[in-house]
Amino acid sequence: MNGQVSVSDEVRFDLQAFLPYRIRVFYTDVTSTLSEIYIRDHQLTPSEWRSMAILGATGRMPATEIVERSSMDKVSVSRAVKKMHERGLLEKTNNAEDGRSSLLSLSEKGRTIYFDLVPKMLAAEARMFDGVSDEEVSAFVATMAKVRQNLQKA
Repeated sequence: MNGQVSVSDEVRFDLQAFLPYRIRVFYTDVTSTLSEIYIRDHQLTPSEWRSMAILGATGRMPATEIVERSSMDKVSVSRAVKKMHERGLLEKTNNAEDGRSSLLSLSEKGRTIYFDLVPKMLAAEARMFDGVSDEEVSAFVATMAKVRQNLQKA
């Protein structure tokens, strides 16, 4: 894929071979595999799991930082935070640096769920890469990084 398009009288388009479509299908497959775990075990939505994973790995932060660290929009994060707080998975404290926002952290119940899910998620990731060499994984990750750089230039 060198970025050049051949122009002919009739343009043919094969959706099945179109990389953005293939990435979307791949994303759906990966998300479905992972979401089975956190939905089945703890009735979390994808947005709730992502928020939990970010807070579990980094600690206390405002919701705006969860938005920045994730691929989620403000509304998705806001809904996830609200539902997690209602379920007792999050604690909110006043943000001394910004009186308009709260700092979020996992409650004891939230940390228990986080520590239950992390090994299951890592095991699912390992199953996804079964039969894929370390070199192939590295090349895959490097290719994704290059594509993202190209998209940011556009």
